[in-house]
Amino acid sequence: MTEKNETINQESKDALLILFCGPSGSGKTSIVHSLLSAFPQLSFSVSATTRKKRSNEVHGRDYYFISIATFKEKIKQNEFLEWEEVYPGGFYGTLKSEVQRIAELGKVAIFDVDVEGGLNIKKQFGGNLMDVFVMPPGMEELKKRLVARATETDETLMARVFRAEKELEYASRFSHVIINHKLEEATEQARNMVFDFFIKKNVVVRQ
Repeated sequence: MTEKNETINQESKDALLILFCGPSGSGKTSIVHSLLSAFPQLSFSVSATTRKKRSNEVHGRDYYFISIATFKEKIKQNEFLEWEEVYPGGFYGTLKSEVQRIAELGKVAIFDVDVEGGLNIKKQFGGNLMDVFVMPPGMEELKKRLVARATETDETLMARVFRAEKELEYASRFSHVIINHKLEEATEQARNMVFDFFIKKNVVVRQ
């Protein structure tokens, strides 16, 4: 796995951020979407990826879908806050411009990223960031969720399961952990965490 960690401007570093990490199939994306609906103060940090766009996804909303060549050029131009090659030819990363865009809006950026990328972001933002690791109730349940998506080939499914097993070992490095047995309960737990974070940071809470 290849990863890189870059710095961004002071304005962005001073902004508040909320980070959700976890293996594919853990439910973190569903939780983040629910939080975006519940808290108008939040703005989704759209990651860049080289993977193929799924039928229900929109470029610029779910991800910035770009070619491997374009992704590598952006690496050379130092345009990423963090990036990873999650599996061979499958790159993911957070563009500095995306974090800066949200900071300029005066909103709180919320991230839905892979574990290694999340840890890189956590290193840079410290006390201004609330970080949450979302865990599946077990590996068998995780496999069922990935299969139910019907978006993976046998090869990518095996790669995601193998990666998930490794990522679960990082849970203890996050400040908060949610075990997603039932999505409704996990989402409610996440909402309470965000509410408490806003109160602590003197953010006016509007729901």
